Amino acid sequence: MLIKPLVRKKEELTTVEETVTLEDALKVLEDSGFRCVPILDESGKLFRGNIYKMHIYRHKSRGGDMSLPVTYLLKNATKTINIQSPFFRVFFDIKDLPYISVLDENNNFYSILTHNQLLGALSEAWNIDISSFVLTVTSSGAQGELATMSKIIAKYASISGCMTLDAKEENFVRRTLFTLPANIEMSTVDTIVDKLEKKGFPVVEIDDLQNDKIIRDNDIFTR
Repeated sequence: MLIKPLVRKKEELTTVEETVTLEDALKVLEDSGFRCVPILDESGKLFRGNIYKMHIYRHKSRGGDMSLPVTYLLKNATKTINIQSPFFRVFFDIKDLPYISVLDENNNFYSILTHNQLLGALSEAWNIDISSFVLTVTSSGAQGELATMSKIIAKYASISGCMTLDAKEENFVRRTLFTLPANIEMSTVDTIVDKLEKKGFPVVEIDDLQNDKIIRDNDIFTR
């Protein structure tokens, strides 16, 4: 999945140049309402790091010199991804950040990717508006099981989405979430569940997306 469609245009972002003072940077942060903004070089091309409102406040409360350049308190200088980076790498790099800076093919500042943009992309992947039920199916994670489960479901309905959890070697039970398209009758869901469980794949949870409720919950992971 490409990152480029998810990010905002560079021209729409609030940034500060590396030559501004901490006092000026604080004013930008207070006026914008953001807790953190990117620091760029004077050309606006190179990403230097991020400046956080809380760090400036702390510096000021301790009697620090507010005429120092903003780079004095810069953070996250190496926390970047490339516009061509694999989508799933973002989850590891953005983990503790409000956003992550995105660089272009020449390592120039391109834009930022925020948590909200990332979550929005994930919510679209669920296809909630055009989906009906999510089946949480457990398996051992052995080779070929995903294909077998998918084949069983595909006999009765299309699969709108699929996500696998607990995909670590030390996990003895793996959960796979299958999203079914809209207009699936409950009787069809019952048939799919019956066929899966007869093949040794327990369906531990069924989520009704349209009515926002759980209609089966046997998931030991949530207890």
